[in-house]
Amino acid sequence: MEDPKSNNLKITFFGAAQEVTGSCNLVESPSGKRILVDCGMHQGSKLNEEKNREDWPFNPSSIEAVFVTHAHLDHVGRIPMLFRSGFKGKIYSTAPTKDLAQLVLLDSSGVLEKEAGRHGGETLYDNKDIEVAMSHWEFLDYHQTISLGDLTFELLNAGHIMGSSMIKISYNNKKVLFTGDMGNYPNPFLRKIEDVTDVDTIVMEALYGDKNFAEFGDTSLKLERIVEGIEKNKGVLMIPAFSIERTQKILFQLNDLMEHGKVGQIPVFLDSPLAIKATQVYEKYSHLYFNEEARNFILKGDDLLKFAALKMTIDTQQSKQINKVPAPKIIIAGSGMSNGGRILHHEKLYLSDPKSVLLIVSYQAPRSLGRMLADGAKMVNIMGEEISVNASVVKLEGYSSHPDMDKLLKFVEGDLSILKKVFVVHSEPETALFFVQRLRDYLGVDAYAPEPGETREI
Repeated sequence: MEDPKSNNLKITFFGAAQEVTGSCNLVESPSGKRILVDCGMHQGSKLNEEKNREDWPFNPSSIEAVFVTHAHLDHVGRIPMLFRSGFKGKIYSTAPTKDLAQLVLLDSSGVLEKEAGRHGGETLYDNKDIEVAMSHWEFLDYHQTISLGDLTFELLNAGHIMGSSMIKISYNNKKVLFTGDMGNYPNPFLRKIEDVTDVDTIVMEALYGDKNFAEFGDTSLKLERIVEGIEKNKGVLMIPAFSIERTQKILFQLNDLMEHGKVGQIPVFLDSPLAIKATQVYEKYSHLYFNEEARNFILKGDDLLKFAALKMTIDTQQSKQINKVPAPKIIIAGSGMSNGGRILHHEKLYLSDPKSVLLIVSYQAPRSLGRMLADGAKMVNIMGEEISVNASVVKLEGYSSHPDMDKLLKFVEGDLSILKKVFVVHSEPETALFFVQRLRDYLGVDAYAPEPGETREI
């Protein structure tokens, strides 16, 4: 039994513990302050998504604030539900994270509303709940500190997506770092993840804690070859992509390939309203959050994310017109795991075509349609129809916005002088345990993969 008079911080891992999605960590100070770091949705399979309807494992009205690492749905998706359940506190993040989160939540609300219409039942939240959340949302700059009682918070650049942050919490000469999702580098436009050397505890992601993969730059030649094949065979290149960061990286490379004549000017359709709006947020904050090289390109008049062959299809009717455009063509659409969104309509139409290619550039959760396709399924069910998979399925992991194993180890290695504990989260169980052992064996770090709902003191 825990000592009620303990002078330590308590962390309870209510999400993304030995699983990838649903990030939610409760931090409690001895003075009674209760803070959440992220409050995201569980995603992937139907079974996993049902967790979003479970009762809160804490009293939302007792939470004073939520600090958000970044705007992906599995980190922000349940924030409107907090307000619906009695939370009245503040939300803190960078400015781009707030803007992107609003887009992500509104998009999710539309999906939830459609699902409720098809299957009955109440939506998890609606646009009014999002409006309430945004009215309580404040933004901080990197390295700006804010104190809540005996806790001090600082946001550091995580390099994952636009505005992504690591949350450093200081208390009584102790410092704990929540990495959220960290970035892969080099990145074509975002700054590299910051080095952190002054914390004694790290709660860190390890999505790819058991593998290494190609650098982003190595993907350009591979993408060029794929596009050449599509041109030659008059096929369709389908790219299920997460709307934030992955899509922008792909646009950047296609722009480069076409601008320099490495491939022909074949039509590229960005068939995702969310991705289109997210790209506009990237452009809005480019002068503050892009790296020096990208800013210099922009100063020279080069638009990194737009080019002549790119067509953005906002409404449903425009999306349907894509089918009438003859191949070859490239379609980028959500969702990244093929578990919803417009990509399903394109996959339903073109997966049976042996001239076409499905390019997987994102993590695919177990039991998701994307995972089945990545694992080589030859027959899949899409919207109630059995579809034979004759198209080529190609995986390119160099687009990942997450570090691989060696980069994760290098990040921890910079902090060994005072580091006492690492908690490994945002990882499938086997990967988490593998990376924990790597930290112990290679760096001599006391590492642990917490169970869901487990509380630890630091």
